[in-house]
Amino acid sequence: MSRIGKQPVAVPAGVNVTVGSGKVSMKGPKGELHLTPHNRMKVAFDNGTRQVTVTRPDDDRLSRSLHGLTRTLIANMVEGVTKGYERKLVVIGLGYKAEIDKKDKRKVILKLGYANEIACTAPEGVTVEVTQMEYRMEGKKEVDKVTAVVVKGADKHKVGQFAADVRAAQPSEPYQGKGIRYDDEKVRRKEGKSKTS
Repeated sequence: MSRIGKQPVAVPAGVNVTVGSGKVSMKGPKGELHLTPHNRMKVAFDNGTRQVTVTRPDDDRLSRSLHGLTRTLIANMVEGVTKGYERKLVVIGLGYKAEIDKKDKRKVILKLGYANEIACTAPEGVTVEVTQMEYRMEGKKEVDKVTAVVVKGADKHKVGQFAADVRAAQPSEPYQGKGIRYDDEKVRRKEGKSKTS
């Protein structure tokens, strides 16, 4: 048995779980999520113990890998509809800005030193905020105020993918550290060219 796959997923009170027609649905305070597991996997929900269990038909390599994956995806759904997921990105650089579009609140406008602005639109179920936060750069003692893009949502995949799309607009470069990075990301700095006489 898979060490992860065999563990039941506890479902807290306030979360409605529906298993049927090859689909798992969950509804909680943070939203509603749906999952269509692989047809090899059997998902069952016990309303008495409030637990979701995943079983596999055999010990094939594919079945073993799908077992743990399916259980993890269901556990992520439970956490998503109860607590939600959040990713913070910081925008560092002189003149670099991020702001929410006034007409569309799901769109982030990035000004990153290019001639044109870059617009990133969040998918359905994902919210975006732009705030100020304190951040300490590598090798600095003082704390600076920087612009932060906060991505929130119930779906872990959507939150992570949109955060990665925003970061990809201008990843941090290693010499001055300018660009967009995750708030917990460590950028390995390089020394610039030294002037030789």
